[in-house]
Amino acid sequence: MATVDWIILAIVALSAVISVVRGFVKEAFSLSIWLLAFVVASWLREDVAPLLSAWIELASLRAAAAWLAIFIAVLLLGAMVNYLLGRLVTATGLTGTDRLLGLLFGTLRGALLVLAATVLLPQMLPVEQDLWWQQSQIIPLFKQFEGWGIELYYTIKSLIWE
Repeated sequence: MATVDWIILAIVALSAVISVVRGFVKEAFSLSIWLLAFVVASWLREDVAPLLSAWIELASLRAAAAWLAIFIAVLLLGAMVNYLLGRLVTATGLTGTDRLLGLLFGTLRGALLVLAATVLLPQMLPVEQDLWWQQSQIIPLFKQFEGWGIELYYTIKSLIWE
């Protein structure tokens, strides 16, 4: 196996280990909160930006500050709820199941990250000409799912923005 294959395996394994430690509920809710924070900040940025005009003169900087403030506020609120959910899982005795589901979630997340990289890297950089890319035994396995990954991206994008 090529070095890149070991890196891919490490990415998937690290994602799985993190999810086992944190548990499925925390990981899934955390991912949902990040997506929600992005969407809410994007939707409310234009409404909040004028409130910052007394402190920030430049319109583009005001819009960026509004977006960032909303994003961070949603993340902080989500973190508080996530903490309470974690305590609830512990109190109900579902920790073992939560960690097993976390393992599955983390493995899937790691695989999706690698899939995204194998789809996006060739579009941004001439990696397909590199020897490390060509010698990989794992990249071709992920490239088989390239069409599905692109379709999934557009499906998620349409759900969020339409």
